[in-house]
This record gives sequence, C-alpha cells and structure tokens, in this order.
Amino acid sequence: MSNELKPLGGVLDNVIHRLNAIEVQLGITPSAAPANNTGSSSSSAIIEQDQQVDEVHPRLVAFDEHTVRSLTPLTAACTALGDDMATISTHITSVWSGMRSLIELGCLHSRPVGTDVPTALQPHLKPCRDAITLINSSRIDRKFDWHLKATKEMLSCVSWVVISPPPAPPTFVKDTVGASDFWANKIRKEYRGNESAEGKAHLQFCDALKELVNDLAGYLKEYHLSGLAWNPHGTDFTEAKVGQVGGGGTNKKAEPVTATSSAAPSGGGGGIFDELKKKQAGDSAATGLKKVTRDQQTWRKEYKKVDNVEIPKQSTNAAATTTSKPAVKNDKPLGPPKCEYQDRGCKWNVENQTKDNCDGGVCKVEVTDPKQQVYIYKCQGVTIQITGKLKSVIVDSCTKCGVIFDTAISACEIVNCKSVQVQSTNVCPSFSIDKTDGCVVHLTNEAVGLSSFVTSKSSEMNVSWPDDQGEIKEAPIPEQFQHKIVNGSVTSQVSDLYH
Repeated sequence: MSNELKPLGGVLDNVIHRLNAIEVQLGITPSAAPANNTGSSSSSAIIEQDQQVDEVHPRLVAFDEHTVRSLTPLTAACTALGDDMATISTHITSVWSGMRSLIELGCLHSRPVGTDVPTALQPHLKPCRDAITLINSSRIDRKFDWHLKATKEMLSCVSWVVISPPPAPPTFVKDTVGASDFWANKIRKEYRGNESAEGKAHLQFCDALKELVNDLAGYLKEYHLSGLAWNPHGTDFTEAKVGQVGGGGTNKKAEPVTATSSAAPSGGGGGIFDELKKKQAGDSAATGLKKVTRDQQTWRKEYKKVDNVEIPKQSTNAAATTTSKPAVKNDKPLGPPKCEYQDRGCKWNVENQTKDNCDGGVCKVEVTDPKQQVYIYKCQGVTIQITGKLKSVIVDSCTKCGVIFDTAISACEIVNCKSVQVQSTNVCPSFSIDKTDGCVVHLTNEAVGLSSFVTSKSSEMNVSWPDDQGEIKEAPIPEQFQHKIVNGSVTSQVSDLYH
C-alpha cells in the first residue's frame, strides 16, 4: 500500500472495528473478516469477535435475568399455597424453558426461508404445548379454581413467538393481563385484609403472576419488538433439530438457568420421566399401595359393601328373598352437619342437620342482610327456623323437614324433597316445587293473593291458608291436567278431580 493510502486504511479499520462492536451489542454474530496485514486494529477486531462466539447471547442473558426476576417469585408463591399449586408452577417453569429454547433457536439460526415462521416453529413448540396441556387438564382442589383460571389466561401470552406485528409482541402480551386479572381480582377480594400466612400467599400469587407478564412485555419491547428475533448471520434454519437447539450448539453458560428450573418441585417433564423410571424399578410413590380388586370398585356389579350387616345369600325360596331385602338396603350416611355463612355469594349453607345435632330439633338461622340467601341441603327430621328478611330459600334433597321463614324477596325453591313443610310468616311471591313427593306450603292472609306456584314432576302437593274467619283451609295443588288441541295449539285445563 502506498504512503498516500495508509491513512485511509487506518480509517477503514476503525470503521470495521466499530461496526463489529455495534453488531455484538445488537446480538448479531459478526461474520468472519478476511485475513489481512493492514494493521493491529483489524487483528484486535478479529480476536474480539472470536471471544464473543464463546459468550452467551445478550438476548438469552436478558431472558435468564427476566426468569430469575419474575418467574422465581411466582414459583415460591405457588409452593407456599400447597402441593397442587406447586405442580402448576412446575408446568409454568416448563413453558418458560420451552420459550427460552425458541429464543435460543432464533439466536443461532437465520429466519426460515420458503415458509412462514409459525409453520416452521410448530415442531419446536411441542414442549410448551405439552406443559400447557398438563395445566389445562389439571384436577386440583376447588379452592384454587380462580388461581387455575388466572394461570390459563396468562399462558395465552406464550403465543407471541409465532405472531407478526401488528400487534407488536409487547402489546400482545400486555393484553393478556386484563383477562388474567379478572380472576386474580376475585382472589384479591376474597383474601383482602387476611393477615394470615395463607392469605398473604394468595395475594403474593396474584402480584407475582401479573409481574411475570409485565416483565416479559418489557423484555420483548427491548429485544423482540417486531416478533421473534433471528440471527441474519446464523446457520440455515433447516439445520435446526427438534429437541436439540442449534444441532448441539447450546451454550454452556446457559446451563445454570436450566438447572435452576429443573430444581423446582417435580422437575417438569424430566421429573415425569424420573418418576416413570422409579415406578419400573419398584421404588416410586405408588410402591406399597394396596391393589383395588373388582369387588372393591364401587361402579362394578361385583362391588360388595363392607358394613356390620352381613349380606344374606340368595335363596330359591321367594319368601326368604323378600325378607332379605331390608337387610341389604343401607341408607347413605350423612356428612358432617354444617350451618355457616359464606361471603362468596352471600349464602348460608345449612347441610346434614338432624334431630341428634340440633337443640330441640330446631336449627336457627339469623339473616342480617336482605341480599343473603339460605341453601338447605340433605336435612332429615328437623325444623329450620330463619329469622330476618332474605333474598331466597332453597330446600334441596331434604326428608321430613319443616322450614319457617319471614319474608323472601325472590322465591322459595323445593327440589328433590320428600314430606316437607314450608311456611312463610309474611310474604313470598313465588314457590317452585320440582321432583318432590309430599309438600305442604303454609301461607299467611297477606300472601294469599300475592303468591304463585310453579310445579313439575311432583306429587302430593298441598297449600293451606287462613280464611276471613281465621279458620285454616287446605287444598291440593293439581297434578292431573286435561289437554286439547284447539285451533292448532295445545290447551290445558285442570282435571275435573279438583273441582
């Protein structure tokens, strides 16, 4: 090179050095520069480029920081809520691990050519899909229903990897906060003001879930503003193997994050395979459990109840068979008695009440707000006395019970009952009787012209009321009707038996 061009060569080397530094900051792997002897500047740039190849990609470093910053608190909050939510957090961790694999895929390969990105990524989305399927099919305690629904709504943000603007991935992810917060706000309302450790854990779960989405949106705004970022200098996407990011080129410095994720309870998908191996070896959690035979499975005809009454053997004698039937019949035992108020739904639950657990055979319920309703379930031989104005009364699956209440704003419903009596000491506008055998409704003089009855599939229904002289009258509610077709429509009249 002539002496006149040497200053120009130095300027060009400096420009190349700066361009390489900018590419490294943007996460673009610099292409190999041709060897030359123009000066020490180009040599130092090539050495710096070789050093960058061994480092974790900036996009992966930022995602790992996002995981530690936002996913770890959510996992801790789920673990504090119990084993059910700990299992859910394991699946969420698996989803985020699958998301990291897709980001690493973009760091190592160029954008797919000849096909759209969603179609090309379908085989690589399987880990995320499998984890989300496990969450959707989870069967956990019903008190975590809102938690599970909030989590399902949140997981829709994972679709950002396959969308193309508009909308931009950060906007798409932030839009899922509203749907998730709809269920999370119910949890916040339920446990607001609860200073116990459990109450705080529920609130921490809601905050951590929202923070996870917001932090992911912030990460996408910085590194994936126009969709999943690719490496223009990376290898061809056709070389990417499913389940092996970059054909075995996964960077070793990314391993600590993966190890942290797998250290969570149950270990995600890996924990499932570990459990299967333990089962084959005979030392799993199911080892030592008693096998349930066919005669112990309640849905099979071979099932035999185990109780104090010995089931008599069938005899060819018809009389012996007839006398043995009462011994075989065994009523289902009632559950524990309950008489409590629930803030959710403003409802009183009165369940499994009998004469044995009620003082004098009377269970008293004091209603303090007209918005409250009383639900009476599976009570036998007891009187339920309700004081105060209330919204509605529901009597379900009760036998030989009496229900007394003051004023019902909406209605009184009687369902699946036998031999029950219902009395309103003031006014109830509507009575609904469904699938009930034996029911007597007692009305006051003020309610005679105001109350109406809707009946279906019921029998032995009667209504009683006082007349003008104060004497009690009782009349049956019709069960038999006469139907005719008149002018192309069906008309109904009460049978002559009731006239």
